[in-house]
Amino acid sequence: MTGPTPATTSNARICPNCDGYAAVAITIGGRDTRGRLRTITAHCPACNGLGTLPIRRVREGAGA
Repeated sequence: MTGPTPATTSNARICPNCDGYAAVAITIGGRDTRGRLRTITAHCPACNGLGTLPIRRVREGAGA
């Protein structure tokens, strides 16, 4: 398989800021000419809209 490997429990963790819901649609009020709600998409700034973060490696002997 080519390209990036999918996130698994061994190489990624769920983003603590968005709990894995990285992109949301927010209504901005009003409706367009077709009667649909006007929305914008907002992405989590911590994980850049991925929903996962890489696992942090803890160095041995590092001060707490």
